[in-house]
Amino acid sequence: MAEEKKKTEKKTEKNTDRWLTWSGIQKEAKRIRWPKLKSEGSNPGILQNTGEVLIFTGFFAAFFVCSDFIVALLMRLLGIGV
Repeated sequence: MAEEKKKTEKKTEKNTDRWLTWSGIQKEAKRIRWPKLKSEGSNPGILQNTGEVLIFTGFFAAFFVCSDFIVALLMRLLGIGV
């Protein structure tokens, strides 16, 4: 019983150390599903995601600039912070 446990422990130690080698790293890198540059079917690509993020960021930047302008205008009309 103890011998089987030692064999199992040795096997798990070997399996955990294997990915630290160069060949283990290459093997793991090949398993990764890298995103595509352009859209394929219903899956958005990197370009589509980047475009969505830029539009979203631009919209909210314009929103906050306009909000700041309106608040500053209202404060001037009320005589605050002249």
